[in-house]
Formats: sequence, C-alpha cells, structure tokens
Amino acid sequence: MEDLTMAARPKASSGTARSPFGKRLWAQRYLMILTLPAVIWLIIFHYVPMYGIIIAFEEYNPVQGFTFSPWVGLVNFKELFIDPSFLDSVANTFKISFLKLLFGFPAPILLAIMLNELRAQRLKKVVQSLSYLPYFISWVFVVGFMYTLLDPRTGALSGLLQWLGLITQDQLLMGDPKTFTTLVVVSEVWKNIGWNSIIFLAAIASIDPQLYEAATVDGAGRFRKIWHVTLPAIKPTVVILLILNVGGLVNANFDQLFLMKNSMTQDQANVLSIYSYEMGLVLGRFSYGTAVGLFQSVVAFLLMLGANYSSRKMTKESLF
Repeated sequence: MEDLTMAARPKASSGTARSPFGKRLWAQRYLMILTLPAVIWLIIFHYVPMYGIIIAFEEYNPVQGFTFSPWVGLVNFKELFIDPSFLDSVANTFKISFLKLLFGFPAPILLAIMLNELRAQRLKKVVQSLSYLPYFISWVFVVGFMYTLLDPRTGALSGLLQWLGLITQDQLLMGDPKTFTTLVVVSEVWKNIGWNSIIFLAAIASIDPQLYEAATVDGAGRFRKIWHVTLPAIKPTVVILLILNVGGLVNANFDQLFLMKNSMTQDQANVLSIYSYEMGLVLGRFSYGTAVGLFQSVVAFLLMLGANYSSRKMTKESLF
C-alpha cells in the first residue's frame, strides 16, 4: 500500500523547480524583454552616475579622477551653510516652488472638473487641445514670446496694461524684481495646466456613473455632485500627486528661471539649481556644485517622506 502511495505522488523534477516569483517572471518573459532597454537606460544614465556623488566629499581634480582626488569630508557642506548666496538661493527656491504648488497644483484639477462638466463635446475637444498645446512648446520660445508681449514699447500685453493704468509707460515687467516671481508662476501654470489635467480627467472618467445617478435621485445639483462624488472619488490621485509635488519643492525649474533671469532680476532668480550650475560648471568648482546637488536630493527625499507620512495619518492615502 505504501508503495502505491509513493508511486502516485508526482515526482519533483530536479533542478527545474521555480519559486512563485520565478514562475511569474517566466510567464511574463516577453514583457520583461520589452522593458529591458528602458531598464538598461535607467541603470546607465541614473544609477551609474550616482557614483559621482563621491566628489562632494573630495577636492575633485579631473586629472586625478574620482578615486585619487584628495578627500576633504564635510568641508564643502560646511561652506554651504556659511555662504549667503546659498542661503538666498534656498529661500528663493522654496518661495517660488511653494507659490507654484499653491496656484499650479489645484489649477489642473479645476480645469479637469470644468472640462468634465462641459456638455458640448466639440467645445470640450477644442479647449483640451488648446490647453495641451503650451506643454509642447520649449521654454526658449515661451520666454522669448513673453519678452515680445511685455515689451514696454511694442508689446501687445504691455500696451493693454498701460492703457488700463496698471503699469507705467516705461515699465519693463520682465526686468522688474517686483513682478518677476508673478511672471514665473503664471507662465508655469499656463504652460503645464492642460497636460497635468490629463491625469485628473482619467481619474474622473473612471468614476462609476451610478454614483452620479444616485446623487441625481437624491436631488443633488451639479455643484453638489462635484463636491460629494467627483472630489472624493479622485482624492487618492490628488493625494499621490500632491506628495510627489511636495517632494519637488527644492526643484524650481532650471530651464525657465535660467532663461527668464537677467541682470535686474538675478537676485530673485537665484535658485538652488542655478546656484549649483554656476558654482559647479561656470566656476569649475565641481565638488562644491555636487554638494549643492546632493543637498537638494536629500531635502527632496525628506520632504517626500514627511508628506507621505502626514498624508497617511490624515487621509489614510499614501504612496507607501
């Protein structure tokens, strides 16, 4: 009887047994092959260069290389916190980034809700296309266009503001420190509002229509449906994107600010990314510039962790 039982048992093939993870990996092997080029690109251009962080703790010399450059420890980081220009760049970065978050984050949510409420499908498509278009225009063109529109003599927008009495006849808005931050925030919102609304439109499209039908039966109007159905349904998406945006508070868009700054607004445009570029590449202080970049990365990581923890405690929604 024992022999029959042993014979009935399936024999485990030696050397061919796979773990559950291995089985899933093998079942999806063709998808893995498709993603392989992207993984290789990520490793080469994002992980391999991380070895260069070591020069933040060295007095880097290109001739001696990463390995043989003199080790100086935390000297570069100590210099950071006694440099007034660095402290000013930190203040400017958080100021500009916070204003972009304050006005730029809810703007695509409002646009997505308004587009969702439009009943005229042709008008909806036109508005969507027009709002997406600026995202595909480079900052070089956008800033040049802003200089043309805001020229105090020939600019159409500047002329309109002068006619309304909001600015003086010879006021150069692009060179005015008082209006620089406003222009930075407005241009950022205008350029990205349409593209960022795509995510929220997709989240709204996934809402069960029966929820709206039930709200209609209960006598809810359009605004009640938005408040009690739409917003709660897209809350997880909003929270996740908010966490990611908080983590990006130390990145104030190098391209935009580098192109918009000039001799009259350089104090307002001096953010961490520009400060790192000028110190590391323009002045050739590679170790110091790397230390600034490492400081940015660490602060961004801590901000994201803090936002994730706060969100998990308050809303029960988080990235991890």
